[in-house]
Amino acid sequence: MHRADSQGAARSVLSHAASPADAGAADADRSGLIARAHARSAEFGLDERLLPEYQPLGARALHALVDGNRALYRHALPVMETLHAQIANTDSMVLLTDRAGVILHSLGDSEFAAQARRVALAPGESWSELSKGTNAIGTALAEARPTVIHAGEHFLRANHQLTCSCAPILGPGGETLGALDVSGDQRGFHKHTMALVRMSAQMIENHLFANHYTDAVLVRFHTRPEFVGTLFEGMAAFAPDGSFLGANRSALFQFGLPPDQLMAGGFGGLFGQPVARAMQARGLAAGHLQTLALPSRVQVFARIEYLASAAPAPSAAAQEAPAALPPALARLDTGDARVAAVLRRVHKVSGRDIPILVQGRTGTGKEWLARAIHAASPRNRGPFVAVNCAAIPESLIEAELFGYEDGAFTGARRQGSTGKVTQADGGTLFLDEIGDMPLAQQVRLMRVLQERAVTPLGGSRAVAVDVRIVCATHRDLRAMIDAGTFREDLYYRINALTVTLPALSERSDLPVLVARILSMQQAEAGPLCPQRVSDEVVARLRAHAWPGNLRQMANVLRTAAIMAEGEEEIRCEHLPEEFASDAAAPMQAAGAVPLPQTLADGRMRDWEAGLIRQALERHRGNISLVARELGVSRNTIYRRLRGAQ
Repeated sequence: MHRADSQGAARSVLSHAASPADAGAADADRSGLIARAHARSAEFGLDERLLPEYQPLGARALHALVDGNRALYRHALPVMETLHAQIANTDSMVLLTDRAGVILHSLGDSEFAAQARRVALAPGESWSELSKGTNAIGTALAEARPTVIHAGEHFLRANHQLTCSCAPILGPGGETLGALDVSGDQRGFHKHTMALVRMSAQMIENHLFANHYTDAVLVRFHTRPEFVGTLFEGMAAFAPDGSFLGANRSALFQFGLPPDQLMAGGFGGLFGQPVARAMQARGLAAGHLQTLALPSRVQVFARIEYLASAAPAPSAAAQEAPAALPPALARLDTGDARVAAVLRRVHKVSGRDIPILVQGRTGTGKEWLARAIHAASPRNRGPFVAVNCAAIPESLIEAELFGYEDGAFTGARRQGSTGKVTQADGGTLFLDEIGDMPLAQQVRLMRVLQERAVTPLGGSRAVAVDVRIVCATHRDLRAMIDAGTFREDLYYRINALTVTLPALSERSDLPVLVARILSMQQAEAGPLCPQRVSDEVVARLRAHAWPGNLRQMANVLRTAAIMAEGEEEIRCEHLPEEFASDAAAPMQAAGAVPLPQTLADGRMRDWEAGLIRQALERHRGNISLVARELGVSRNTIYRRLRGAQ
């Protein structure tokens, strides 16, 4: 293991985590790895021509296995959700296994589910080499290294349809706990998948490490201050007397020392000062990084925490219960399961300066989420600065972002201008539609994120900035990387956590959203604004396709509220013409065939009653579930049924 200099450590850790798909085995050794795996498969007596026998664990045995791997399972689930969001719609699935290669949990695209079942990619099934021959899970565990097995590299011909990327997951003591894998149709192979799997496995390892020690001093550090609090930070744990307890992969790399020297040196030998002095400095500079020196005399920036165990260990049920969301995020939790999952994930990193990438179609509420992330963070007293990269002309975006000095270009203000990055100092910079940022400005932004400093146009002096980055886009950034229109290094810098907001037409919480938006408009418009919307209006809004998403619905409600000023509720006649012309909209269920607009009122009532009866059959008479599916109230269901009798 080599010692890292101040510039090389960050580059080495990043390249290690974001390497091409087959970076788990060097090119020179890749053929050797496959040959060794195939030789082991043959020694196990497997026949490549035969279909394997699938013998998954029963429900009780699988439950016991999951319970025996509780810590791994609990810390891996949120990371798996994030990874699945990053690879959604790629005909693939995310798998978590134990140390023996038995699948504990899976998340996958519905389109790939049938294919996955045919090859037994399901919880309770073993994917060790002994069971399945050469495959990414079994081979990664056997070789103790991240591994890609693609198509015909699988030993069993039945698995040649797959492409799989897997990374082992190590425990705080360096022991193998399990593996994280992405498996999919071999036609959907993507060179970036391995990098995402490795980064996700490292994130799980970091979570396990940070939650393993009690009554310990935890040091989070890196040679570059912007990496502290991110996936790439080093973490080392010490007893209160300074004795060395353990370190994660990044810390071991940065220390550059064998285990016996780490044990012998303790805190003082590794950081050049007694642990008591460092803890005292921590108290004097709460929330700030302090400077420490490694044995190689390399300077690192560190955040020191004390992990106390005064409180009793929570019960298993309490461990599984999600933490309460802070008010800023809770206001966005309106009942949709996918949105709730997004809010839980961002809440987990709310106290860290981890960059977040928000994906979703235009108008899905990406800026609402970004503002909530800022309000729920320790930076909430600092500024929130939003920049729409798609709305600024390409010739002006550099000046808008980074500022400029007096006379930097024709038309520049006499006193110059402070750029958006500098304006966000101490707070959050929200870069909306970052996929529309020109390549030249991507290079400059990358430099700002690396150096934590910005130089205005026409200036010669760099200005230090301390910002958290939240980005958003409706574009496929990975496809843009392949096309050469988005920088890969910037992509990995801005998406330490990626979340995806669903389109409005896919959400199950529309009635609550309508009430929430109307409540916000009441605060602006005053007492003449209607207090509610009718059931029929909710149904018509639910049936609409909403190509403009939340932004479009807010505008529709704003116009309708103006038309209904002075009345208690918004009714159908207050809606724009595009809604009023769709007489069939009130009861059109998702997936139903649209009713011709020329249908007479009596036939429309019969059609609506038919929809209700079909829904009642599906839900076995449960009125609440029927009302939820059709987007109307229980009273409306009863009223329509009485009218059809």
